[in-house]
Amino acid sequence: MGTPPFAVPALEVLAARHQVVAVYTRPDRPAGRGREATPSAVKRAALALGLIVVQPESLRDPQEQDRLQVMAPQVIAVAGYGLLLPPAVLGMPPHRCLNLHPSLLPRHRGPTPIPFAILSGDQVTGVSLMLMDEGMDTGPVLLQQTHPIFPQDSAGTLGEALAGLAARLMVKGLPRWVAGELRPRPQEGAPTYSRILRKDDGRLNWRLPAAELWLRVRAMQPWPGTFTVLQGKLLKVLEAELATGQASPGVVVGESAGVAVGTGDGLLRLGRVQIEGKKPLDIRDFLRGRPDFVGATLG
Repeated sequence: MGTPPFAVPALEVLAARHQVVAVYTRPDRPAGRGREATPSAVKRAALALGLIVVQPESLRDPQEQDRLQVMAPQVIAVAGYGLLLPPAVLGMPPHRCLNLHPSLLPRHRGPTPIPFAILSGDQVTGVSLMLMDEGMDTGPVLLQQTHPIFPQDSAGTLGEALAGLAARLMVKGLPRWVAGELRPRPQEGAPTYSRILRKDDGRLNWRLPAAELWLRVRAMQPWPGTFTVLQGKLLKVLEAELATGQASPGVVVGESAGVAVGTGDGLLRLGRVQIEGKKPLDIRDFLRGRPDFVGATLG
């Protein structure tokens, strides 16, 4: 059971080593400019593997539970599915439901742990293989694997790395769990929580410190992306880094490495940007067409 790209590597390794009787994923959702129904990354991968795909709106429906029961799953592997599993489903497989969560639980429970790890300034994150219960990411942990967060990481690059790590953890942990070699242990420490991201989470408030804005630029890639306003047009900030110096919040200043923007504390150097209606550009290419950019005020 899974939906996002994060779950695809785990599906692929499970399909290569075990009998996958079915793949559950969220129903197709409208996407793109045409708002056409678009299959999830997991559905596309499952169909490519020749697997049965099931897309219920809810697993609380008794008919859906009956359909799952007929398949007689021995274990259910879950990764970013996006639907709650009711008690009837949690207790159905003899070897329970195992969940891959891309954080070191109990840190960053919830739907968006990867962006929140970057937003929080964490230096290390990882993946947890856990037994599912009725709470949100509250079940006991079977295995965990750490992974560093590098300064150049965005949520996209970090997610790709954690997806591969999660697949390896599932391959390692599943047979050991079924063989009775792993003992579940309660999560230790005070939990923190992530939440569903909103489009406005990408808005850059130049009164905040540069260090905080730098984390936000990285955490919001690829979605929702970070943005500001230049002369009434949306300006997406795709890449940025910290710079030394100071300027008034939102004011663009020139420097030897390109341009930077003043913040509440320090400067944020712009790397790649995209003005509304145009393609993404390296900041030096962007400046060639906008000599008045230096000195402008963003926001």
